[in-house]
Amino acid sequence: MALVSELLQIALTAAPWLLLGLVIAGLIKAWLPESLLQRWMGGRGMGSIVRAAVIGMPLPLCSCGAIPTAIALHRGGAGRGPTTSFLISTPGVGVDSILLTSVLLGPLMAIVRVAGALVTAIVTGVLVGFTREKQISTPAVSSGCCASSGCKAPQPDTGNPVGLKAGLRYAFSDLLDDLSTWMFAGLLLAGVLVTLVPPDTLAYYSGGLLALILMAVVGIPLYICAAAATPVAAGLLLAGISPGMALVFLLAGPITSLATLAILRRELGTPALAVYLASVLAVTVLVGWTFDTVLGMTGWNPVEQASTIQELLPMWFEWLALSALALVAIRPVRRQLLGF
Repeated sequence: MALVSELLQIALTAAPWLLLGLVIAGLIKAWLPESLLQRWMGGRGMGSIVRAAVIGMPLPLCSCGAIPTAIALHRGGAGRGPTTSFLISTPGVGVDSILLTSVLLGPLMAIVRVAGALVTAIVTGVLVGFTREKQISTPAVSSGCCASSGCKAPQPDTGNPVGLKAGLRYAFSDLLDDLSTWMFAGLLLAGVLVTLVPPDTLAYYSGGLLALILMAVVGIPLYICAAAATPVAAGLLLAGISPGMALVFLLAGPITSLATLAILRRELGTPALAVYLASVLAVTVLVGWTFDTVLGMTGWNPVEQASTIQELLPMWFEWLALSALALVAIRPVRRQLLGF
């Protein structure tokens, strides 16, 4: 019963913010034409790399969904640096995961997560941009690693937004279908960690560069979406790991996967893949170490911040949001209620 209670509490806390994140994701999908992305990411200089990192952050795409989009942009003229930057920042954070991080881990963790993903994307994009260009002769890529159509690359458009209803349909059907399984798994794991692992159990293994490197090595090949990684990180944090280790997991887990690495090697070459892996490992560990150091000097506590945020919404509203998400996640009910 304790596990069910903890799982329900985490789900109630997350539901309103996940619902809001899905709405915002639908609006972005509706009003941001892909041809505009191509123009913004054009070129090969530092400006293009930074723009690609910033543009990719709010987009509602997971790791596998970002692959075909990034490669299509690369073949359309975007440089290797901007392509890599986009490929890291897009799945690393999103409007839904930022909101979930704020409520489950605190606003400070949310800000640092965004900053860490931005730094990782820019640094890795710059370094990959220096590697030798590989000639591409393969057809348009499809990652093939996600079950739902929400993870597929959007098809080239004429430059016009898709419309509000189509954007919301995408968010509450394709995107929600892709998130729901991973979100449930993440919430379940978080509930297990909070219930069965006493506080400070992992504290003995926490802290120091070795622990941070181990967390990055575990996270890099793991495929977990940014939203689902958030409750897992919250559970790990409550079980005793340092905030820096939780941050490394939040950065390394969602931004890459085995599918990402395989496609990156095929499209950009082995040297680019080696630079990509080394940069992601080094930057995420450095960001986590810096965060732990700053927290040690200032005494800030992200968990206390999260507790304050969780008290903002009334219980009835959390139940309403969770019920709405549960209903929309059931496909027959969604078709009847929303026509999606």
